[in-house]
Amino acid sequence: MDKPITPPFVLGAPSAVVLPTNPPNVSMLRQFCECYFDLSGLILCPVLGSIILLFIPNSRIRLIRFIGLCVSLLTFLYSLVLWMQFDSSTAEFQFVGTIRWLPHENINLYMGLDGISLFFVVLTTFLIPICILVGWSSIESYGKEYVIVFLICEFLMIAVFCMLDLLLFYVFFESVLIPMFITIGVWGSRRRKIRAAYQFFLYTLLGSVFMLLAILLIFFQTGTTDLQILLTTEFSERRQIFLWIAFFASFSVKVPMVPVHIWLPEAHVEAPTAGSVILAGILLKLGTYGFLRFSIPMFPEATLCFTPFIYTLSAIAILYTSLTTLRQIDLKKIIAYSSVAHMNFVTIGMFSLNIQGIGGSILLMLSHGLVSSALFLCVGVLYDRHKTRLVKYYGGLVSTMPNFSTIFLFFTLANMSLPGTSSFVGEFLIFVGAFQINSLVATLAALGMILGAAYSLWLYNRAVLGNVKPNFLHKFSDPNGREVTIFLPLIVGGATVELPKKWPKNKMV
Repeated sequence: MDKPITPPFVLGAPSAVVLPTNPPNVSMLRQFCECYFDLSGLILCPVLGSIILLFIPNSRIRLIRFIGLCVSLLTFLYSLVLWMQFDSSTAEFQFVGTIRWLPHENINLYMGLDGISLFFVVLTTFLIPICILVGWSSIESYGKEYVIVFLICEFLMIAVFCMLDLLLFYVFFESVLIPMFITIGVWGSRRRKIRAAYQFFLYTLLGSVFMLLAILLIFFQTGTTDLQILLTTEFSERRQIFLWIAFFASFSVKVPMVPVHIWLPEAHVEAPTAGSVILAGILLKLGTYGFLRFSIPMFPEATLCFTPFIYTLSAIAILYTSLTTLRQIDLKKIIAYSSVAHMNFVTIGMFSLNIQGIGGSILLMLSHGLVSSALFLCVGVLYDRHKTRLVKYYGGLVSTMPNFSTIFLFFTLANMSLPGTSSFVGEFLIFVGAFQINSLVATLAALGMILGAAYSLWLYNRAVLGNVKPNFLHKFSDPNGREVTIFLPLIVGGATVELPKKWPKNKMV
């Protein structure tokens, strides 16, 4: 007979959870995972790996890369265990833990996961091993520092998605800028890398100053920065508007939204391939995650007030960046501008404030994290061989690199949100949600989707089809075993998506 039990070491869980009777081996495995796997271990795993690498001499670069890869894979497996433990039948935060940080000021380190942040944590731990594999042979200088920077970046990004304290969220939210600044400035590929690194750092840092002032105002008004308390706190409408604008100044730069998107193409072009993967796969999601986690639930009246403003900016961004993409000649800039368009699709779905739009925006964020990262990896494969990213030098790759051309075709179609790919489900739900609120905005977004198909097919046609240009390109070779190993999990992720059998009863908004 089933009887209520309380899972150990999971603070904040319901006091009585009825679990079905399991076979003895399954029950023992579940109890072992509940006792020995929590968020603190997930966050500390890349930190401990970085500390170990500090004591290994720089000359043993193969050992350093191997240890970094093993640590990142162990962190990914750790996140999968947490996913298996996760109870999807409740909307409560799970694996909640508390560390007393500044008890006299009522500021403590609260960590927890819900159904939104869980998948962003899994996406983060999934992409970091790929980044380490990407630089396995292409990064020749500061090899040990390269691995350590990406492990630290993984620690900070996991902490961002796990923090339930507003002030600590801001601390980790801004700390992610430091390893990315180093990555672009040290391992960038062109002469303008220092300028791009400073532009990336200053744009995102200056926007976040307003959010810090808003957090301080919230703290002085309520006496706490605990998100679980603030979600039940009612602010006056005038105060909500002021706080919403302050948070918007920070999150809109991270998305990025027009006109504060200038830093993104420059950062992508100058960053190494692994830096572009993290930038497109995770860092662009921090802005939309902030909207979904803080702005919408904490300031609902201000959100309704500014929804037409968000719709206007997003529609302009989709059309403007799609048209701008059509006239780019750099492979990375084409994918970077398309990322801006896709992330503004996400904001349209998110601010539709219905279950279809919000669910579609989450699915599109996860899918974009895989598809856009894979497209940057495809560009990296070409750059490693030919040392150029200009479209005019490429052509006829289908006859010289047939396997690569097939992989590139799949991710190009996924970037177009072709039915059968994971992006299609997210964009379809976004359109369903947006049409219920504003049919004009949904129509303009659909026009942006048509333009997206235009620049995607134009890029593939120019780079892969046509005649070979032997005067510019000399070395042709299909992806090797390491590169195929990198692409395979991204292909599986880009082609599949799991939909819930039924929508949850409790709505998010």
